[in-house]
Amino acid sequence: MKNTIAKKIDIFGITINPLTMDEAVDLVSTWVKFAESNCKFIVTPNVNCVVQLSKNQAYRDAFENASMVVADGKPVVWTARLMGEEIPGTVTGSDLVPAIFQHFHECADAELKVFLLGAMPGVAEVAAKNIEQTYQHVKVTGLYSPPFGFEKDTVECERIRQLISDSGADFLLIGLGAPKQATWVNQYAKQLPVKVAICAGATIDFLAGNKPRAPVWMSKMGIEWFYRMVTEPRRLGKRYASDALVFPRLVWKEWKIRH
Repeated sequence: MKNTIAKKIDIFGITINPLTMDEAVDLVSTWVKFAESNCKFIVTPNVNCVVQLSKNQAYRDAFENASMVVADGKPVVWTARLMGEEIPGTVTGSDLVPAIFQHFHECADAELKVFLLGAMPGVAEVAAKNIEQTYQHVKVTGLYSPPFGFEKDTVECERIRQLISDSGADFLLIGLGAPKQATWVNQYAKQLPVKVAICAGATIDFLAGNKPRAPVWMSKMGIEWFYRMVTEPRRLGKRYASDALVFPRLVWKEWKIRH
């Protein structure tokens, strides 16, 4: 199900929906309550995503087929504004998911059934417990931590698809990292009987309390990436260093295209 949202801008070769958090939550809740089970999926590009999009065709295909694309990183928002496009602010996956849960928590006439796909073994179980204790009307009906390299194993992917189907979930939260989470859901979306899926990175870890979120003031300043790099230097240091070199070149390329 491709992007049919009226609000759209084109930047970095992809379409972004310049939505507020409230607008995004309202759309997702409407899809869950009224749409068919045709797996509308959401991606949330940050700087690293933009860098990977510049060199990965399968990743670009996933963004092309996404039903909602909202900006996860402040630099993406700032670049859009530099190019004369208005994005009201970031809608990060790790903020959007709790906001959706909170919506259903406050909604007496609907229940959200969730499947958690991703994170290390044992983490999703803790996240599920925290979710159900925090949000009324949100029920985790299934979870799974797939093995490394699962995306190349068609038998394993079919097993995952069956687990999701058997769970009866409406909402699939995917925490597999970029670009894997988006390319995987793009490949299997037509076979997943959920209404909405969201590619949300470390959100399962955050919900489990397994990884700390950056302080709010750092997020508002657009330097949450720095906090994550300091807390996970081995995993993220090299990636962020590379992004810091490549992203300005992509901004310059976008500027030349437009001017």
